[in-house]
Amino acid sequence: MDVQFIGRSVSTSAMRSRALLKCCARSFSTGAVVPRVCIVGSGPAGFYAAQKLIKTLSDVEVDILERLPVPFGLVRFGVAPDHPEVKNVINTFHKVAKDRRVRFIGNVKVGQDVTIRQLKENYHAVLLSYGAEQDKTLGIPGENLGNVISARRFVGWYNGVPSDRELKVNLDVEEVAILGQGNVAIDVARILAAPIDRIKKTDITAYALEELSRSKVRKIWIIGRRGPLQVAFTIAELRELINLEKCKMLWRTSDFTGVREIVPNLARPRKRLTELMLNSLDESSANSSNGHDKEIRPVFLRSPVEFFGVDSVEAVKLSVNRLEGDDVLKQVAKPTGEFEEISCGLAFRSIGYKSTLIDEDLPFDAKSGRAVNDAGKVGDNLYTAGWLATGPVGVILTTMTNAFQVAQRICKELNTEESRPGWNKISEILNEKGVRTVSYEDWEKIDKVEIERGKKLGKAREKIVDVNEMLKIIDQ
Repeated sequence: MDVQFIGRSVSTSAMRSRALLKCCARSFSTGAVVPRVCIVGSGPAGFYAAQKLIKTLSDVEVDILERLPVPFGLVRFGVAPDHPEVKNVINTFHKVAKDRRVRFIGNVKVGQDVTIRQLKENYHAVLLSYGAEQDKTLGIPGENLGNVISARRFVGWYNGVPSDRELKVNLDVEEVAILGQGNVAIDVARILAAPIDRIKKTDITAYALEELSRSKVRKIWIIGRRGPLQVAFTIAELRELINLEKCKMLWRTSDFTGVREIVPNLARPRKRLTELMLNSLDESSANSSNGHDKEIRPVFLRSPVEFFGVDSVEAVKLSVNRLEGDDVLKQVAKPTGEFEEISCGLAFRSIGYKSTLIDEDLPFDAKSGRAVNDAGKVGDNLYTAGWLATGPVGVILTTMTNAFQVAQRICKELNTEESRPGWNKISEILNEKGVRTVSYEDWEKIDKVEIERGKKLGKAREKIVDVNEMLKIIDQ
């Protein structure tokens, strides 16, 4: 029906139509505000959070900022080269990165090239998930001697972390002491003890493979301050070490005094792990065969108190400990006043990681090395996930669970009342500073070259460890 307008007078029907149009316009305007989320860090926490965001929100835009030109963080640089199956999660991350709603931006240093404040101003939510890449120190005399090395940097050295490629590791020694009994310590021991044929076809760096092929290491001590019931390594890691070819595990029988009696009362995971250690102890005691090239010697109830040596480490002094506390899984190590020395020409510090403060606008607990947060919430539209939020605990599955939970919280709390420019503004800031950014398609060029180089060497890939070389490949 046609409506006649006379002056400013309109029919009731027309007024209703205008009201409806106004309502629809308002709804359309609200729907047009695309939620924009920025994730800092492209490791497991970052990618799993992105996966959850695009699964939950159909119209979201997710930008992942990474300080290196290459993605995947701990999966690329932390997972042992002889564990390719663990790296299969990259297939999932690849699908996330190729989603039209996700943008990977590499070679951007948050806190330097762009600030957290700028990210908060231009995104509806910012998630910090840049991990923990500084190792804890022992703080004991002699720690600065040559060949006293961070296990984290050693892992970075053989895994191709650009900043670790120049690490000086002298493997022309027979005895090595690894201080710490987590999975990283087990990885280091396995790489040192493994026959070269086991790792030569992996993606281990060529320079590390060459050095390991000339290694004279024959005895590896894995030293922990508490007992067998409190070890941090997992059963899968230990089983692999026990079954390593041409290598023998030699335990100290005295370290297991009273342990067998407690086993029946343990929860299943800890029970299975302890039983594996006891079975290995029995086998090593019964079989004194010398048909092995290398020895791995776990030692419990010992804490390092001093390194000895002139220019390079020659021995480590250990405090003999006793355990105190009613809960056997949480007992605390206390010194007895007795000491022991172990010879070693190389020592690895493997007592944990902590995160670093990249921007003063981030509330940060320097003592624990973590961002101050409440279940992932830092404040306003700022969040954190992964090891930056929780500390370096658990495995990739643990990180995935945490990232999913924080991403779900972001989805619930997103405030999209006003539009935010997101990458449009951040790209302007970076361009003004002359920052060279790297897209996911650029990374795929690097990936292709690494795989091609690996094939020529009979390996899974040959990682490029020089950032400038990465950028040159992109320009070809």
